[in-house]
Amino acid sequence: MSDFLRTFFDLHEILDVLPALLTEGLRNTLLIAALAIVFGVVAGVLLAMLLLSRRRLVRLPARLYVDVFRGLPAIVTVSLVGVGLPAAGLRPFGREPLGYAVLAIALISAAYSAEIFRSGIQAVPAGQLHAARSLGMPYLTAMRVVVVPQGVRNVLPALAGQFIIDIKESALVYLLGLGFGQRELYFIAQERQAATYNSSALVAAGLCYLLLTIPLTYAVNRLDKRMRDGRRFTSEPAPVAPVPAKAVV
Repeated sequence: MSDFLRTFFDLHEILDVLPALLTEGLRNTLLIAALAIVFGVVAGVLLAMLLLSRRRLVRLPARLYVDVFRGLPAIVTVSLVGVGLPAAGLRPFGREPLGYAVLAIALISAAYSAEIFRSGIQAVPAGQLHAARSLGMPYLTAMRVVVVPQGVRNVLPALAGQFIIDIKESALVYLLGLGFGQRELYFIAQERQAATYNSSALVAAGLCYLLLTIPLTYAVNRLDKRMRDGRRFTSEPAPVAPVPAKAVV
């Protein structure tokens, strides 16, 4: 039992690695996840619009992108983007691995966000689009002004859940060998474990992830409940006032 506690819960190891986890690892983890979800939201909306197109030639490239990046394991995508692109001479971020790390997670996030937005837009009643078109709006304008904003509101809980997934998948970018000052939570903990043969640093990193994901999970659940309650409330028909009976003469 003492060996188990010393391996996983060595207080000295945890306190020693905690400053680096909080000042460098936490910052970079949130940076990677935040940039990935921003890219994912923008690209996801565009991909969702393509997926909903009536033209097969427009839908096909978007469907191929979504299926590929949702079907590949995240670790394969990170390796292909972070290692494969520079090896092929494609270096949009030069030799900075952090840029490739963000790009890899963002490409995955965009694929999942596209399906989230597609389902949200399709949940908007078709009458909304027909009403906008009857007012003379072009199809794209009606989608942008009327349908898409409603669809986004429908999927806010799912988008928040995708942000939690991006936080966890950011741990995979350790494969790219981030430099000092760019390391995220898992990279710092893994380096410490390799140097000390003690897993307490990984436990400390896990606690940092839990401090991020558990509050966000409860916030997502609360937001989802409030939106479902709001939809149920607004969908209830207004009560009809009773008609008074005619007086008998």
